[in-house]
Amino acid sequence: MKTLIDCDRGDIVTIKRLHTAGELKQRLISFGLMRGAKVKVLEFAPAKKTIEIKVNSTRVALRGDEAALIEVIDES
Repeated sequence: MKTLIDCDRGDIVTIKRLHTAGELKQRLISFGLMRGAKVKVLEFAPAKKTIEIKVNSTRVALRGDEAALIEVIDES
């Protein structure tokens, strides 16, 4: 299983599944992070503690542990 934190800078992936529930899941969905959404990986902080992504026209910063809960499929 590949997650968002496993991606490299510049990758474009599709969200397959969110492995979370409750408030965190609702917050991710409110950013547009839901099954079928295309995401571009923009930047990583040192040691992949945070990741900056682009969903539609919105830039979102996620903690590494949150990104590890988002299962993705490569578009390449």
